[in-house]
Amino acid sequence: MTRSLPALLIALLPILASAQTIYKCVDAGGSTTYSSSKLDKNCKVISSGAENAMPAPKAKPAGAAANPSPAGFPRVQEDAQKARDGDRRHILEQELAGEQRSLEQARKDLSEQQAAGASADRVAPYRDRVGQHERNIQAIQKELGNLK
Repeated sequence: MTRSLPALLIALLPILASAQTIYKCVDAGGSTTYSSSKLDKNCKVISSGAENAMPAPKAKPAGAAANPSPAGFPRVQEDAQKARDGDRRHILEQELAGEQRSLEQARKDLSEQQAAGASADRVAPYRDRVGQHERNIQAIQKELGNLK
C-alpha cells in the first residue's frame, strides 16, 4: 500500500495539473481516492482551479516582425544579393550536372556487375552508390526549386 501511493500520485499528476478542483477522499476503510468531483462528505479540497491556472500569453502587435533585425545590423544591397543568388544557382547547376554524370557511371558499373553474375553481396555497394547519387540529385533539385 505504501509503495502504491507514490505511484498513484505520479500517475495522477497530469490529471491533477489539468483539473479545476481536486478532492482527496478517505473512505471508512482508510483507502484514499483522488477525484475531480466530491464523492462523499469525507472529501477535502487539495487543489483548486485558481492555483493551476496559467496566465494567457501576451499578444504580439499585429505589425511586429517575427525576428526583427537589430538597429546596427548590416544590410546587403539588392544587386549584391541577386549576384550571390546567381552564383549559388550556377554552383548548384554544376553540382547537379556532376551528380548526373556520377549517377550514369554508377549505373553502368552496377549493370556490369549484374551482367558478370556477381553475388548479391558484391552488387550491394554498387546499388548503394546508385541510390546515393539519386538522393543527391533530388536534394540539389530541391535546393534549385527553393531559389527565387
